[in-house]
Amino acid sequence: MESEFLEAGKIINTHGVRGEVKLQPWADSPDFLTGFEHFYIDGEPVKVMSAKIHKGSIIAALEGIDDIGAAMGLKNKVIRVKREDARLEKGRYFIVDLIGLRAIDAETGAEIGTIAEVLSLPASNVYVIKGEREILVPAVPEFVIETDIEAGCVKLRLIDGM
Repeated sequence: MESEFLEAGKIINTHGVRGEVKLQPWADSPDFLTGFEHFYIDGEPVKVMSAKIHKGSIIAALEGIDDIGAAMGLKNKVIRVKREDARLEKGRYFIVDLIGLRAIDAETGAEIGTIAEVLSLPASNVYVIKGEREILVPAVPEFVIETDIEAGCVKLRLIDGM
């Protein structure tokens, strides 16, 4: 079952003395976090007054956080966004939705295991499939034939040595 909220980042520090916070984005690109009207911190909505990219992080001004003391109180808090407010391009998926999918061999139909983890590496994401043995599969079209979140599976083309 899909959760209503997605973990999207973490407040890692303050920025300046006016209450801005520095966020570590948990997304493919920091751009993802610049378009939200609200973040959710400890289950409560917080209006985003501004959010801009700065050296791979996000500098955000949040409503009601007006000084460094208030901003410091948010350090290490996880921010969430509403799933319904998050838009992805066709063929893109939230990592949380991939974890636990059954991995199926596209040629034989045999179940290989389940996606236990998604590694975010510079060249591409890599699916860690746990079954009889652990297999690492690059999340690229050459190997990932089909992803069906509703059916709970991903069909993979494996090569010798995988």
